[in-house]
Amino acid sequence: MTNKNADIELGLGLIGIGRTWGYKSSSIPEEQNSLDFLMKAFEMGINFFDTAPAYGLSEVRLGKFLKSLDTKQRNSVVVATKFGEFFDETTSSTYVDHSYKALCSSIDQSLERLGRIDILQLHKTNVEVLQSEALLDAVKYAKQKGINIIGASVSDVESGCIVCKNNTFSVIQIPYNMNFTSLEEILDLAKENNKFVISNRPFHMGEIMYKNNLDNSSDTIEEAFKFIIKKNFRGVILTGTKSPQHLQENLRGFQKAFED
Repeated sequence: MTNKNADIELGLGLIGIGRTWGYKSSSIPEEQNSLDFLMKAFEMGINFFDTAPAYGLSEVRLGKFLKSLDTKQRNSVVVATKFGEFFDETTSSTYVDHSYKALCSSIDQSLERLGRIDILQLHKTNVEVLQSEALLDAVKYAKQKGINIIGASVSDVESGCIVCKNNTFSVIQIPYNMNFTSLEEILDLAKENNKFVISNRPFHMGEIMYKNNLDNSSDTIEEAFKFIIKKNFRGVILTGTKSPQHLQENLRGFQKAFED
């Protein structure tokens, strides 16, 4: 959902439909409920979906939803996924593998699930892997598979600096919100280097909402979005809800954040 007053859109992070996550973890929805939720989001105007192999059932469920769209609808949607972190179903935990073999295998699996990948991001980024031959070779493999937009999901300043200054990456994903500003300099550097920014965790994994008076939740949502959009970057803010009602509230708050 793009706001006409800024080059920022509201997107949907899909960890919540695949595994437990957040400030107050809750069970994942049934598959049909997830598919219904994705369709309602699409009907609300959400057309940016961010998933990952490490998000449990998320990629599989998103893929089933995408297959329900006609060609025109699918072409209106941006699907971003990741490689480098994986989900172990037997232990319900994640693990990291940045080897060339694992990265290529992840690409193949994600393509099988999703059909097409619009943005591919390195997951659990660190300085060592960013400078590795394995990653460069895996990026070449991704491009051979028709994936032309490469990014990285960053959680430390040093990695963020490398990504922002490296032409291999045109997208950077970072957490940024009123309770977490440690990567603000990376957000500024990304703007300077014309990177497309994916800003995640606008509510600090839900903590901002739960620690505020829920009677004023609409004001809290608006203020949380307003804090982020003041940075005036080119990109998307991801909300991680799995509830149609909460998504509608988030969309309303996102739109109101541009009114002042």
